[in-house]
Amino acid sequence: MDNNATTPLHPEVAKEMAASLELYGNPSSMHSFGRETRVKVEEARERVADFLDADTASVIFTGGGSESNNTALKLVTCTDSTCVRCPATRKKIVTSVIEHPSVLNTVQKLESRGVPAKYISVDAEGKVDLNQLEAEVTDECALVSIMMANNEVGTIQDIKKIAEIAHRHGALVHTDAVQAVGKLPLSVRDLDVDFLSFSAHKLYGPKGVGVLYAREGAPFCTFIHGGHQEEGRRAGTLNTLGIIGLGKAVEIASREMSERELRVRNLKNRLKEGISSSIPDIHINGHPIDNLAGTLNVSFRGAEGESILLYMDLEGIAVSTGSACASGSLDPSHVLLATGIDAVLAHGSIRFSLGGFNTEADVDYVVEKLPGIIEKIRKMSTMYSKSGE
Repeated sequence: MDNNATTPLHPEVAKEMAASLELYGNPSSMHSFGRETRVKVEEARERVADFLDADTASVIFTGGGSESNNTALKLVTCTDSTCVRCPATRKKIVTSVIEHPSVLNTVQKLESRGVPAKYISVDAEGKVDLNQLEAEVTDECALVSIMMANNEVGTIQDIKKIAEIAHRHGALVHTDAVQAVGKLPLSVRDLDVDFLSFSAHKLYGPKGVGVLYAREGAPFCTFIHGGHQEEGRRAGTLNTLGIIGLGKAVEIASREMSERELRVRNLKNRLKEGISSSIPDIHINGHPIDNLAGTLNVSFRGAEGESILLYMDLEGIAVSTGSACASGSLDPSHVLLATGIDAVLAHGSIRFSLGGFNTEADVDYVVEKLPGIIEKIRKMSTMYSKSGE
């Protein structure tokens, strides 16, 4: 029940990668061994481009979503005078308060180096305030970075509208689509974004490989230097097996996504109904309609999230209290606090994220075990409260 953190490797992806284990050559080498490997890499690039409705030249392979996000955001520090619309005279970044840590922490680091930034607020359901966005995206803005779908509460943003607002003022647009790719039908042409990030392991592919889509003609500042790979845009020997696995994962998603997401949404609704009918005093977080099919974020008043997670783990159930990248923090979710719920309730929140390999039996098992866990924790909390501890 923690598929937003990562997904299991699809058997077809594993098979494709295993069949490629004997590929020896460096795909940048000119000899036959290198060319053989290069063919497989470019096949994967074509699969990704077709899936995103993009040109193959716009697909850059990276080490994952966090690297892709960092690369796009650090464009504002570019001083290359050859860049089209080079943001040398524009430095301001506009983002939202509910972004993934790989975006928020990067923007905060850029702020410490003098880059102005504005964080757009969200409503109670996690939707970005478009009126505030309109006010902040001025002619001084270099880049707008808003995630397509939130990793904690699952709320989906209107990226096409956001891009229209940004482009009206000449700003570039980046969207962190790590939680959206493979779950939502999308076209980078239709969205009209300049940059888009995603990661293979969120759509049943391998870990350690991702993509940054960079629109042809958009300014680009290389994040990792030292080699000519990816047309000089991302140095380092290509992760051949990872890229092959990523290509297979998007190919599978292109044919299975619609059916998979319908089944996952039905499972989530079953889980939501089961929890709501068996546990009192809960709060469902996120947008009720514009929401990822498999994401269900629930706050349990009077029960602490880490305790719920640990008790569920003892029953063989994996869940999350928020982003996997922030799991070491004891602070309440910045996403939930941004939606206006109080810190105590935010501390009692659990994210269930279902995937393509979950079953009705999984859901029923959770609904069977969870009420007793919540009751036990609430009783312990009440007992400690009365004892003054």
